[in-house]
Amino acid sequence: MMKFQGVDYYNIESLLSEEEILARSTIREFVDDNVIPIIEKHNRAGTYPMDLVPKMAELGLFGSTLPAKYGCAEMNNVAYGLVMQELERGDSGVRSFASVQSALVMYPIYTFGSEQQKDYWLPKLASGDKIGCFGLTEPDYGSNPAGMITHANEKGNCYVLNGAKMWITNGTLADVAVVWAKLNGVIHGFLVEKGRKGFSAPEMTGKHSLRASVTSELIFQDCEIPKENILPKTEGLKSPLMCLNQARYGIAWGAVGSAMACYDTALNYAKSRIQFGKPIASFQMIQEKLVYMVTEITKAQLLCLQIGRLKDRGKLKYQQVSMAKRNNVHHALEIARMAREILGANGILDEYPVMRHMANLESVKTYEGTHEMHTLIVGEDITGIPAYV
Repeated sequence: MMKFQGVDYYNIESLLSEEEILARSTIREFVDDNVIPIIEKHNRAGTYPMDLVPKMAELGLFGSTLPAKYGCAEMNNVAYGLVMQELERGDSGVRSFASVQSALVMYPIYTFGSEQQKDYWLPKLASGDKIGCFGLTEPDYGSNPAGMITHANEKGNCYVLNGAKMWITNGTLADVAVVWAKLNGVIHGFLVEKGRKGFSAPEMTGKHSLRASVTSELIFQDCEIPKENILPKTEGLKSPLMCLNQARYGIAWGAVGSAMACYDTALNYAKSRIQFGKPIASFQMIQEKLVYMVTEITKAQLLCLQIGRLKDRGKLKYQQVSMAKRNNVHHALEIARMAREILGANGILDEYPVMRHMANLESVKTYEGTHEMHTLIVGEDITGIPAYV
């Protein structure tokens, strides 16, 4: 198998530090050697490749930006973004696993948890000994999480949870769930361990997208958890939205990885596929598609690099993350569709990664905030007028 050489039309690598290049190159090699050879098998079977978890932990891919005292890699945010890019070049499901573990489980425990919660959970999650999931979305409340029904009531030394969550990545696999519920009408975060009475996490089946990823429901029926399991610094919807912003940042980079995989496949195919006595890359209409692809990838790379630099300086606005997530996923999906067209009938075969990336990106476009919701977030920021209701 030919090693992936990268897509870098504007020499963006010259803007990266040695540490950032090393992080990207290490994970690029990891994906080539460990993800690409096995991912189609898992996509067919609808299973997550659990053999990757200890290898990903060893490379510092869980909680990558968190402090070393918890066993984390303490990467900067650009290096973390490049890691997400390379993981999604392998598969959105692999990036989602690392994204959820890092941005939606370890980040809220680090940001909102007690010292005891941080000391107990973060090293275990960083090492991959424990797996986490994030429970916010409900069957009836996706884009409007403030309407959630899941609630907690006090009962002696416990909180009693009732409700349900849906579309939860890693839910069935998870040892701990970060669950958002209303307590006295205010949204708080709670840590719910696997095996608690009244807590179940059945896997959702029948997916045509993100097949190499475990998606679950979380069901709470009079589930008692000790009072020390509340995340003490959470209060209100802002807390889970801060977590989602972390995840969206990783998704903006990840979509570039999917787009790169599709473009690279289409370019190599077009140069080797002979029709009418010459490679199809010599035809104007094919070249127009390839130029669109590499242009949009380059623009997406520059968006990502700048939000990474802003994030590292503490200057990043969540609306800027919305713009990058919205733009990059939209164009990655267009690139996947164009790549499928260039490959013709071969584009539907899993001998090539294009159709898998296309199907995955259909989910990535709507999770962690739909394209439309991110449009309205940016729209409110530039006009000062909210258009949500």
